[in-house]
Amino acid sequence: MTTKIGVLVMSYGTPESLDNVEAYYTHIRRGNAPSAEQLKELKDRYEAIVGGVFPLRENTDRQVEALEAKLNEDKGGRDLEFVCYQGLKHARPFIEDGVEAMAKAGITQAVGIVLAPHYSVMSVGTYIKRAQAKAEECGVNMSFVESYHMHPELIDVLSRRVTAKMDQYVEAGAARDEIRVLFSAHSLPERILAMGDPYVDQLMETSKAIADKAGVASWQFTWQSAGRTAEPWLGPDILDTLRDLSKEQVEYVLSAPIGFVSDHLEVLYDLDIEATAIAAELDMRFTRTESLNSDPAYMSVLSDVVLSQVNQMKVTQP
Repeated sequence: MTTKIGVLVMSYGTPESLDNVEAYYTHIRRGNAPSAEQLKELKDRYEAIVGGVFPLRENTDRQVEALEAKLNEDKGGRDLEFVCYQGLKHARPFIEDGVEAMAKAGITQAVGIVLAPHYSVMSVGTYIKRAQAKAEECGVNMSFVESYHMHPELIDVLSRRVTAKMDQYVEAGAARDEIRVLFSAHSLPERILAMGDPYVDQLMETSKAIADKAGVASWQFTWQSAGRTAEPWLGPDILDTLRDLSKEQVEYVLSAPIGFVSDHLEVLYDLDIEATAIAAELDMRFTRTESLNSDPAYMSVLSDVVLSQVNQMKVTQP
């Protein structure tokens, strides 16, 4: 008899339309609605992205569908059926909705995974906490993939993206060792450093592995998309880094946002529009690596780590 394994695929979420932007950011701000000025700025950012907000949600939907197909392809001869559910942090279906849907479908065994390779108690940890609480309430035995930042296939696919963009610069006349690669990820409050959080170390490990594999001569790490709160966040921000590189007379910059797997606002606006504009002002050549999105190689990484987690579970037959 086939055993169904639920897979809760978690991500930050995005509004479904411009009309949902206010509700989305009110949820992020724990019930506090953005001011009229803040709301206008937020909507302007979404409107500045070609195609508006809709492709952002559709991209996550495709990732969930692709992972389900890949898991059922990779399961081998095992009498298992994988069913993927989406669980978003700040939009519907929320994390709790995904777990509840599993339970209503009669699924009692599941794996949770976040579409982010690097673990922090303030990011991935919060997803897991919410999913675990709901799973216990619903009677679903759920285990979690905490990180997969050094998976060989992940390093390989990211390295190939870096190499491809560097090759384009070389074709345009740049010397390969003159290209500065900026690895980046979403900033978090600085207090994670005092907590012994692994986030920074994992990002540095991934960056070094990619640089080594791609033969990058000149690289550094920078941060982006910090929250606007009173407490200090990890820095420097990529916009400040670009200004510093201009003073060093660095002409060719390649952004590799390894902390993001999808084309979301932090990539399509913060990098493609905001950072690109700053680079143009500085007379600097700036481009970025393509996001993983639903690339088959990324789906293979996710499938592998989920199946590894299932192998560690005591899967019971119905």
